[in-house]
Amino acid sequence: MAQTTDNIRQYLDHFKRFEESLNGQADSAVHTLRRDSIARFASLGLPTTRDEAWRFTSLAALARTDFAPAPPYKQDLTTTALTPFLFPGLDGIQLVFVNGDYVDEFSNAETLPDGVKVMNLATALKTETALVEEHLGRHLDDDQAFAALNTAFIRDGAFIYLPQNAVLDQPVHLLFLSTAAAEATVSHPRNLIVAGANSRATIVESYAGIDGQVYLTNALTEVIVDAGATLEHCNIQRQSQTAFHLANMQIRSARSSQFTSTSVSLGGRLARHDIHALLAGESCETTLNGLYLASGEQHVDNHTLLEHAQPHCPSHEFYKGILDGKATGSFRGKIYVHRQAQQTNAYQSNQNLLLSDKAQINSKPQLEIYADDVKCSHGSTVGRLDPDAIFYLRSRGLSEETAVAVLTRAFAGEVLERIKLEPVRQKLEQLVDYELATNRKNRDRDE
Repeated sequence: MAQTTDNIRQYLDHFKRFEESLNGQADSAVHTLRRDSIARFASLGLPTTRDEAWRFTSLAALARTDFAPAPPYKQDLTTTALTPFLFPGLDGIQLVFVNGDYVDEFSNAETLPDGVKVMNLATALKTETALVEEHLGRHLDDDQAFAALNTAFIRDGAFIYLPQNAVLDQPVHLLFLSTAAAEATVSHPRNLIVAGANSRATIVESYAGIDGQVYLTNALTEVIVDAGATLEHCNIQRQSQTAFHLANMQIRSARSSQFTSTSVSLGGRLARHDIHALLAGESCETTLNGLYLASGEQHVDNHTLLEHAQPHCPSHEFYKGILDGKATGSFRGKIYVHRQAQQTNAYQSNQNLLLSDKAQINSKPQLEIYADDVKCSHGSTVGRLDPDAIFYLRSRGLSEETAVAVLTRAFAGEVLERIKLEPVRQKLEQLVDYELATNRKNRDRDE
């Protein structure tokens, strides 16, 4: 317990120095939100495995690490260094952040339709204050310690606003790159996405880091989807294999809107993604897709909540995991249907493939239903590749190694093929192929 207490004190000290650096901006409404949030974090403390939501995810390694606030960006990156984290052929708007700070020299958001705003949050807090304050922090769960910690350190991130009927044909890529050369560092990127009534946009949110470096990225994205809006979203995690990645996404959808998000997790020593989607308007539709790969001693955790608050709302959830080596994982998904949410149609599926005898996954799909006129189902599978399928491919002339590779890749492909942006899908297919091939070589070497 003393270790946890010391860790909380570390963040309280960080906040004190952060507050002092604001230079007279400590009386704003946003800073009141910050103060309330750091107090909430101090009250909650770091989650432990005694908390049901963190039962299978230990933060002991994170708690043992002393993280320093990430230093300001010093223009020490080149375009060449950034290239591996981009998507060739993806023509659109790009915002780049390094250690949580916006980097103008790598960003491009010049040509936008009337009324559309794509900028960094630090600038928006100054130039679009009323618009940001109307939505920032308004729909957060108050029982999540890392969401409170992120809110306490709101400084920069992305702000995307689409007014009513706006159509953003170009995709928006938000790239968050972390570096930590000398000591372990922490950053708290904060994103606010507001899609006005009947608007439409596609957003790619990706997180990456330099291999071998130790850092913590504690990210939070708030998404407001107004009536009739359509928002396509993709979240990609490619952190260093020695890094910690904690991400939280809160979505509030209004009447007749459509929100689709595909999450792909490839890196991180410990990676967790919390998603809470509130279907707050009648006849809105939400789809959550996910693919996670883990090997070595990685741990990956996906925790989702689809909350149906109004009638006639369909939701679809399709998550797949591939674990190798001594990797561990957890999936905890809940569909919650309020009493007034009649005619709900919700489906949840979690399928996991274990490529090693030492890999483990804990899967817990849940239904909590208080309405009586609904159609809800869920399912979970954990297992190895089908021996009959391997035999079939071998009977067609493939080696056992090739047969396993083909089946594993096909398993992952069911999620990847749902990504509509071709440059993003192609790059992710290459990354997944590389990860699977690397893991296969490591497995053969260990055996």
